[in-house]
Amino acid sequence: MSLPSIDTAVTYPDGDLTSTGAVLHVEPLADGRAAVILDRTAFHPVDPVWPDQPADAGVLSAGGRTYDIVDAVVGATDGTVLHVGDAPVRTGTEGWAFVVCHLVDDPAGLAEGDAVTISVDAARRHALSAGHTACHLASLALNEALSGLWTKEVTVDGRGRPNFDQLAISSSRILEGGSIDEYRIGKSLRKKGFAAADLAAQLDEVEAAANRALAGWLATGAPVSIAREGGRLGLGDRRYWRAELPEGVVEIPCGGTHLRSLGELTEARVQLELSEAEGALALTMRTTARIA
Repeated sequence: MSLPSIDTAVTYPDGDLTSTGAVLHVEPLADGRAAVILDRTAFHPVDPVWPDQPADAGVLSAGGRTYDIVDAVVGATDGTVLHVGDAPVRTGTEGWAFVVCHLVDDPAGLAEGDAVTISVDAARRHALSAGHTACHLASLALNEALSGLWTKEVTVDGRGRPNFDQLAISSSRILEGGSIDEYRIGKSLRKKGFAAADLAAQLDEVEAAANRALAGWLATGAPVSIAREGGRLGLGDRRYWRAELPEGVVEIPCGGTHLRSLGELTEARVQLELSEAEGALALTMRTTARIA
């Protein structure tokens, strides 16, 4: 069977829950499952480079038969080998095709060229989208609340605040209705001008300030959207989360799914916790998002 030569066209950034496409390739896997690659899909996969948002749940239907999609990951091929979830290059690297690998337990009956319908679990998607939208908003609120702890000029976010989130983030996990972000505050961040020694004494106020910012933004019901670089649909093309906040439009690079407006949330709150890890401070931000 031939390997794909172009990226999968993805429609989940637009909020699609269903799609139709054609089977391009079926790759048997060592664990007995198979990766089914389509030319077009509404199914959100995990990107192993930054696996913050879990895969959608749903089914694939073809020829009168329905297949449960047990997982979905980003795959990459240079035309000779398909790497399923373990590509040696970053998503978007030139000369590679990036594809959504829909994993099924038994691909019997599926063949190249077959017409396929994808159906995504709407409730799970909505809950993850709420968590991801709140996660981005919380990162901006945290940057705002920590802005007074910087003594030097550093990279700023889309609102012009010192971008603590970008400079210190070590991991992020999107949950159904929330997220957990981990930040490392070590020597390099201190050298950049972050007053880490003052954070513990101010942590309660930082948390309160972040939550005040979140409440104010949610009250506006601001529109949220995904902007595609050049309007392209390819999985490997860059996309940006956009929120029309009172201070102006803010964009953050993002490959996940989101709500259509902040009005879909009744509440978004963060909890902050400091600890020590390997000679550095670790800041954990837990974000909770309640759906209207």
